[in-house]
Amino acid sequence: MPELPEVEVVRRGLAEHVVGRRISHATITGTRVARRHDAGPLDLAHRLTEGEVLAADRRGKYLWLVVQTPGDDPHALVIHLGMSGQLLVEPADAPREKHLHASFDFVDDGPQLRFVDQRTFGGLALTALVPDPHPGGAHAHGVPVPVSHIAPDPLEPAYDHQALVRTLKQRHTAVKRALLDQAKVSGIGNIYADEALWRARVHPLRETSALTKPVLGRVLDHAAMVMTEALAQGGTSFDALYVNVNGASGYFDRSLHAYGREGEPCDRCGTPIRREAFMNRSSHYCPRCQPRPRIPRHG
Repeated sequence: MPELPEVEVVRRGLAEHVVGRRISHATITGTRVARRHDAGPLDLAHRLTEGEVLAADRRGKYLWLVVQTPGDDPHALVIHLGMSGQLLVEPADAPREKHLHASFDFVDDGPQLRFVDQRTFGGLALTALVPDPHPGGAHAHGVPVPVSHIAPDPLEPAYDHQALVRTLKQRHTAVKRALLDQAKVSGIGNIYADEALWRARVHPLRETSALTKPVLGRVLDHAAMVMTEALAQGGTSFDALYVNVNGASGYFDRSLHAYGREGEPCDRCGTPIRREAFMNRSSHYCPRCQPRPRIPRHG
């Protein structure tokens, strides 16, 4: 599942190649890609026709295009990448991908925008925009209704580091669970949570209330830093399913210290990295650098 750096790479590509262009024709193939759009694929395609793309926006792992059709208010085309969704900018006469589910032609006869999704967990939906509930937000057009409950991410102006530290200190939950809670802080997924905790030398199961505020702050700082570094390297690609709009893969996977490195020596101390089940996912950590918290005995 793409996390903040991967989604931001795609957003930047859309901002460069799609924003400012007007859609002449939209083709939505099948119902699954538009399952989150209640009126169905034909309505979605019709409502996007003649729409001008005003902006490519993101909050955390959520991505959308701001589209305005003549005589209507701007709406958000929310794009769920799922596990294998790809947005590609390609010539209209380029061969059609096997798993192509949507394509957008523009009045300038330039390159198409294509949505390709092998596993079909992603999709498209057109929704209203509402004012950003978080003061200081950078979303001039507002945020989509389905995204309005999502917290700011560590790389946007509305993010309040100190307020988040205070919130986490008051909670009695595993620190990794807190990092993955998109209602508290968005954009951090399994990969970058593991990397941030490894850098901060904190075990994923440590309770947030048991950590000091400086340690919580350090975990969040490392989350922001590791995602910024990943963004500079085009994100993390473990297979050919995550690519930018030009079809290129990111290479931050070469810089990972914990995630996906089970059994390999820790880059700090040499102890083999351990993997354990966590929330239907896996946690990767160093058992020496990130000692497991003691569970108190009762009775």
